[in-house]
Amino acid sequence: MYLTRFRVNTGRSDARRLLGSPHLMHGAVNMSFPTLPARDGAGPRVLWRVDRDTPAETLLFIVSPTRPDLTHLVEQAGWPAADGPGWTTFAYEQFLTALAKGDTWGFRLTANPVHNIHYNDDQKGQPTKRAAHQTPRHQMRWLLDRQERAGFEIVQKPAERRLLERGDEHELIVRDQRPLQFRRPPAKTGRDDVRFTRVTFDGRLRVTDPEVFRRTLTHGLGKAKAYGCGLMTLAPVR
Repeated sequence: MYLTRFRVNTGRSDARRLLGSPHLMHGAVNMSFPTLPARDGAGPRVLWRVDRDTPAETLLFIVSPTRPDLTHLVEQAGWPAADGPGWTTFAYEQFLTALAKGDTWGFRLTANPVHNIHYNDDQKGQPTKRAAHQTPRHQMRWLLDRQERAGFEIVQKPAERRLLERGDEHELIVRDQRPLQFRRPPAKTGRDDVRFTRVTFDGRLRVTDPEVFRRTLTHGLGKAKAYGCGLMTLAPVR
């Protein structure tokens, strides 16, 4: 497994076009690999995420079973004349193997929190449709409901640090909610547009099941993984 970091040159029009279209970015990421892994759920897949922490720095992160070649992205959305390759790839396997039960990490996850609803209130028992969670409270609940099955638990705050009586029990914030809509060729009508909501979670977690947690980090969490969702990365706790 490999973790790759690429700094995007937002001053270039091609870079802004990629950042504005999850479909185009998905294609650009896929072009980094001569052969993509099967998407049958049996093995790790290619995951990616764009972080915009400051106006001056936009980073693309990729987790993949094989080492990528981002030469085309440097030419399209980087600094082709700069020294060095333009991206950094780290061997990820050793880090994953070292994860142990009880380890505490800061984390970031960009995800697509959804739930299934009925078209009408009187259609219980009938087929449902997928809808996005729209409020931070429901988005947090979406993640909290999945933590045990994903091999981790969100760290709880001490009572004296909670600012609210309810809804502030965990070391977790939600930010950068972004509704996205784009057309995926060969679709031609608005009805065929891809629509989803992307949000970013920042927080602190504790590993409860290392084997399951490794799968979460390499297979992704939630829907819309092809479009920049599902990738969780870790950082040491300060």
